Amino acid sequence: MTALLSYLALALMWLLHWLPLRVTRACGTALGLALYFAIPQRRRIVMTNLRLCFPQRNESWRRSIARRHFIAFACSTLDRAYFWWSSRQRLERLIRLNGREHLKDASGKPTIMLVPHFIGLDAAGVVVSMATPAISVYSRLKNPYFDAQFHAGRMRFNQPLLLSRQDGMRRVLKALREGFPFFYLPDLDFGAKDAVFVPFFGVPTATITGVSRLARLSRARVVPCIARMTQDGYDITLLPPWENYPGESLEADTSRMSAFIEAEVMKMPEQYLWSHKRFKTRPPGEKGVY
Repeated sequence: MTALLSYLALALMWLLHWLPLRVTRACGTALGLALYFAIPQRRRIVMTNLRLCFPQRNESWRRSIARRHFIAFACSTLDRAYFWWSSRQRLERLIRLNGREHLKDASGKPTIMLVPHFIGLDAAGVVVSMATPAISVYSRLKNPYFDAQFHAGRMRFNQPLLLSRQDGMRRVLKALREGFPFFYLPDLDFGAKDAVFVPFFGVPTATITGVSRLARLSRARVVPCIARMTQDGYDITLLPPWENYPGESLEADTSRMSAFIEAEVMKMPEQYLWSHKRFKTRPPGEKGVY
């Protein structure tokens, strides 16, 4: 039954890629509202995160952001139909890459792309892979059929180097030194290992120090990559490389990264991945929030 349902779901996704984006987005809006009401446990996670990060806002505002987040998340999920099966020409119309000149350094210095968890990050991965071979680290999905499709979708252009988390950072470091830009998503809660507690919207948050560590070891530039969903597709912006990075310490560098992501979240709060348990790991002695 799992196989049959998976094939049916993938078949429906395949059909979506023939439709205009406005139709798919209408389906995503309906699906997002349905999920908002149908999955109370996930809604509680979103609302808990929003209460922690925006205590100064009223509950009505937070509920509005939560509903818009579910809609944006559902739309981005259905948009994968285009990422997996649409032509390069159509994808180039749907996904605009700004700041392409920051993707590689003229002198050959390695590049780490800092990609916060906005719901458009898969669009960012697609347009970057169309521009150049890159490194990305992924976690396998439990459903083998969807896992295979996700993998095939990510391998469509320029043969990116996909590594599992089990491969470790040595493989990433080697590829960085060989000239592959690294598409890095460092703002999930991976536990206390290799993490420091730095403020995120004023909340002590376990944040991995990998960006700073890799930049120090590889002498790489750090180029922020921000993905924004728009009505007619996605705008992906590569910002200029950070100056004076890495800095004086791993903790200072990680605090700087966290503050940067916080500022970007303020520009489009509904598009950040609030459905993730970002504050699951707490400082010693502090109670859990979920």
